[in-house]
Amino acid sequence: MEFAKSEMFDRTFKEGMALVEETAAYLDGPGRAAAKRLPRAAALAYAGESMRLTTRLMQVASWLLVQRAVRDGEIPLSEASSDKYRLGSRDQPSAAFAASNELPESLKALIAKGGAIFERVRRLDETMYEGEGETESANAVSDQQARLQAAFGR
Repeated sequence: MEFAKSEMFDRTFKEGMALVEETAAYLDGPGRAAAKRLPRAAALAYAGESMRLTTRLMQVASWLLVQRAVRDGEIPLSEASSDKYRLGSRDQPSAAFAASNELPESLKALIAKGGAIFERVRRLDETMYEGEGETESANAVSDQQARLQAAFGR
């Protein structure tokens, strides 16, 4: 797990965790006050977008923590490459966000930062683990074929 030992990982980890903290502070403080002043439709968009942002950031934080656990020898790489630890959602920005100019600028900025780090981590995940399951599956098939050939004397 060379990536998790790199300076790039350390920067990405710090940036991701800092963004989680920044977003939580905003949503619990100034964002909550701003949401109360929004018209109904914008308030609904705010609620949906803040939930989407929080979900994406938790996925990023979870992925980063798993990579750090692999680096530190707490879990094996084979476990980290399983679907349960992979970065899941590849959804597009919602229509509510795209359509609502009434959302607070601070929330829009956090959504943009969150989207950028999510995409960066998603690409890392894809690059690091692409084909992991396919290789294991292909090896399992090859192993089974070898056993069958041995059993039938070919």
